[in-house]
Amino acid sequence: MASEGMTRIAAKDVESNRRRGGDLRTLLSPATAQATAGFMGVLTLQPGEVVTEHYHPYSEEFLYLISGELLAKIDGEPVPLAAGEALHLKINVRHRLENHGTEPAFMVFQLGPLAPRPELGHVDTEPLPGQESA
Repeated sequence: MASEGMTRIAAKDVESNRRRGGDLRTLLSPATAQATAGFMGVLTLQPGEVVTEHYHPYSEEFLYLISGELLAKIDGEPVPLAAGEALHLKINVRHRLENHGTEPAFMVFQLGPLAPRPELGHVDTEPLPGQESA
C-alpha cells in the first residue's frame, strides 16, 4: 500500500528472489516505495541453504537475525550469528551466509546508500546456485 508520505508492504506480497540462494524479498526500495537512501527486506534460509558470496561496492549492509542461527563468512572468516544478533558490513566487504542449523533462519537486512544504478549494487564472487561448473 502506498500513499503520500508512507508505504506499507507485506513480505507475502513480494516476489521471492532466489538468485543468490535462500528466499530473499526486497520490501522497501526505489521500485516499491520510491526510497532514495537505501532498501530493506527479509531473508529466509532453510537448513542447508546459502546466500552465495558477494559484496556491495556502494552500500553498507545491516543484518539482524530474528530467528534461527547462521554462519556468516566475512572476507572468508567464519562469524556465527544467533537470533537477536546484528551484523554491520562495510562497503566492499565480501560476505556469504550459510544455514548449518536444523531450523529455518529469518533475517532482516538494510542497505544504504543506494548504488548509482541497481545492477551496480552487488558484485558476485562465486558461482550462483545452479550455475556451478561441472
